[in-house]
Amino acid sequence: MKPIVSIIMGSASDYKVMEKAALQLNEFKIPFEINALSAHRTPAEVEEFAKNAAGRGIKVIIAGAGMAAHLCGVIAAMTTVPVIGVPINASFDGMDALLAIVQMPPGIPVATVAVNGAQNAAILAAQMIATGDEKMAQMLVEFKETLKNKIVSANKELEEYKYDYRVI
Repeated sequence: MKPIVSIIMGSASDYKVMEKAALQLNEFKIPFEINALSAHRTPAEVEEFAKNAAGRGIKVIIAGAGMAAHLCGVIAAMTTVPVIGVPINASFDGMDALLAIVQMPPGIPVATVAVNGAQNAAILAAQMIATGDEKMAQMLVEFKETLKNKIVSANKELEEYKYDYRVI
């Protein structure tokens, strides 16, 4: 089995956030790899990773970064593989990372999810893969149906709460 999604984080301390992407990819049965690379502390390794990702069969890169959140953009600058940025709340409620990731110059796109939104990054990666994979597309249809069913169940549970002035 070879990975088709790569989860990259700037530091091992980002793992508790990025683990959500790993868990979701695992649920979707998408082979992935997960590594720490730093745009500032290991720039040569980041360059080697980014330039070789497509050749290794990587279809999507999920990159998490906090504080000086350059990792996502640096990777995107050196590959044609789609990059999904996950801003990590390391300081300033993650707003510094969010702005650093979303404000990319023309020609260097990075899809960006919410602060600490690693699970959504994995779902977006699955949706990208599903454009050429009918089995994955069907799995996503079923996943979204599960989400819908959770809300329907929640509304049934809410009906159990009784109040004198509640109108149903």
